[in-house]
Amino acid sequence: MKQELQISGMHCTACAAKIEGKLGKLKGVQGVSVNFATGKAVIHGEVEEAELKKAINDLGYKVEEAGPVSPTASSRGGELRKLRHSTIFAGILAVPIFLLSMFFKEFPFRNWILFLLTTPVQFYLGARFYKGSLGIFKGMGATMDTLVALGTSAAYFYSVGVLFKLFPGEIFFETSALLIFFLLLGKYLEARTLSKTSEAIKKLAEIGAKEATTLIQNSKVKIGDYLEKKIPVFDLKIGDLILVKPGEKVAVDGVIIDGESFVDESMVTGESMPVEKKVGDKVIGGTVNKYGSFIFAAEKVGKETLLSQIIEFVEKAQSAKAPTQKLADKISSVFVPGIIVISLLVLGFWLIVAGVPFASALSFAIAVLVISCPCALGLATPTAIMVGTGMGAQKGILIKGGEALQKAVGIKTIVFDKTGTLTKGEPEVQEVQGGQEVLRLAASVEQKSEHPIAKAIVKKVKEEGLALSRIEGFGAIGGVGVTGKIAREKITIGKTESQEEFVKEWKGKGATVAEVRAGGKILGFIAVADTLKENSKRAVENLKKENFTTVMITGDDELTAQAIASELGIEKVIANVMPEQKAKEIETIKNQGKVAFVGDGINDAPALSIADLGIAMGGGTEVARETGDIILVKNDPLDVLRSIKLAQATFNKVRFNFFWAFFYNLLGIPIAAGVFSSLGITLKPELAGLAMAFSSISVVSNSLLLKKKNFS
Repeated sequence: MKQELQISGMHCTACAAKIEGKLGKLKGVQGVSVNFATGKAVIHGEVEEAELKKAINDLGYKVEEAGPVSPTASSRGGELRKLRHSTIFAGILAVPIFLLSMFFKEFPFRNWILFLLTTPVQFYLGARFYKGSLGIFKGMGATMDTLVALGTSAAYFYSVGVLFKLFPGEIFFETSALLIFFLLLGKYLEARTLSKTSEAIKKLAEIGAKEATTLIQNSKVKIGDYLEKKIPVFDLKIGDLILVKPGEKVAVDGVIIDGESFVDESMVTGESMPVEKKVGDKVIGGTVNKYGSFIFAAEKVGKETLLSQIIEFVEKAQSAKAPTQKLADKISSVFVPGIIVISLLVLGFWLIVAGVPFASALSFAIAVLVISCPCALGLATPTAIMVGTGMGAQKGILIKGGEALQKAVGIKTIVFDKTGTLTKGEPEVQEVQGGQEVLRLAASVEQKSEHPIAKAIVKKVKEEGLALSRIEGFGAIGGVGVTGKIAREKITIGKTESQEEFVKEWKGKGATVAEVRAGGKILGFIAVADTLKENSKRAVENLKKENFTTVMITGDDELTAQAIASELGIEKVIANVMPEQKAKEIETIKNQGKVAFVGDGINDAPALSIADLGIAMGGGTEVARETGDIILVKNDPLDVLRSIKLAQATFNKVRFNFFWAFFYNLLGIPIAAGVFSSLGITLKPELAGLAMAFSSISVVSNSLLLKKKNFS
């Protein structure tokens, strides 16, 4: 069993690690992952939700209740409001504290005024840091809050001791007050910037309709012959009849049973042109009806709709941890205790070895504590993943989290399945030799058959508006074709051995040619072929421009496969491949470099899983979608290159963020510790707090720069 909980109150990755440790010890928990950036915990195992919530609450964090909007967005919005109010209040108090400390040192009762102004900052506005640091006393480890609580408390209580003449020295209430203000300001700016990384989920959630006009049927369903009733979308049930008027959103997924219109499906397909819809056509929840009115029957509601599944997919992807994030979590879990030890060593060095006044030594120690927060390290990976996967979702490219991003790095070869991936997957009549009568007679017999070629011929006749004849004695001729009688004359449609130019030409193009006979005499031929998708050729051209090697793999015969490959510009073809052999072929190609496989069918699942990167067409089978690392919702071959470029660019951001976070701490800690003080380079505690906040903001901002890139 899997449960997901939205948690508020986490301030760094050490908080997430602390929650993971606590939940992981509960009986029945088999696995747990807590993501600081998304605020989400994913728990696997048999354990009551109430027990999980109690464990989290005991640590000082809060489990948010899920609402109609994404809980991630709602909890982050609440936290943002709290931080804004706290920051404003701290700023109002920080201004006079700063002025008194810097410019009015002879002001009457200056120290007592500073004490009165600083105390609410320390204990009211700084309460979040004290509350978050309590875990260390419960044996649950130190966090960023521990560093802040220790640093500000040291400055505050030392100043109180001097004020009450318990020992000589200088007061520096401003260090405590300004430090908390800068930390709150930094956390607010970080949270505000971080909220932009999850805009994709918020926008997707806003796409859906809030209510629907349901119909209570009076008699025969026709527009105007029903009772209308508006109800919330979440009250809809499968089978409900829903009226959609011009300008309204389609509430859920379903099929039109009356009326016709044009629907804007750009939120799913990315195409700006409205799509014509008539009786029997499917409609998707969240799309917009442009012109006419229609009635449709609900087929998928709630979490089963395509929009809900996309939202759930993106949330899972953003919560999943990349390998680099797991490394960051391990580092963070030991980083904070290590910094406390370093801070004490710095205090001892300056006090005992260097012999500086206690206030100066304490200032160095506090600066080390506050500049070392591993927030930037914890945000390096998830923020980039959130932006990248969110951008992908808005473009119809669903990426399954950080591991999928990492798999895309270094891909050299793209292997395409043919049917349903490069081609439409549905045979179509290309040309008829013998005129419309040949087509009509063939379709009259084929209407009784379920064969894909038969369906293609019947479909063509319907498009041409030709009338079908009644047949008698329909039967199949094993390995040859079908037969039936029309007006007592035997009509046969099947394979041909003819060497006529028409037959040779179309077979050379990879088509199947059906021979139509009447009374033993050949009447004509029908060429049927699975046609290429509109963008397949351009997709292959674009990949080759980016120096990818393209390969096509298919179960078709060599002649058909080569004809399709030649039209596309694919140089390497692997034909006559049985479904179970596809994975073996991918294994062989992998010996020459990293491989991405693009497929859509059940038979593609083994190849999708064994390739370095599996890319599944969204219109394919559920098995293929489950197996693939990336899903292309629009079924557009052009998205293959887009998805790889997006994944690679996102992972490059992860690596840069990771490097910056490490470099920042490696450089910042020595400066804060006073290593370069002989050169006049020092860092006051309050400025160290501001610098720490800047490091987190810079990591998140760098991730957001992904939005400026064009992956067309």
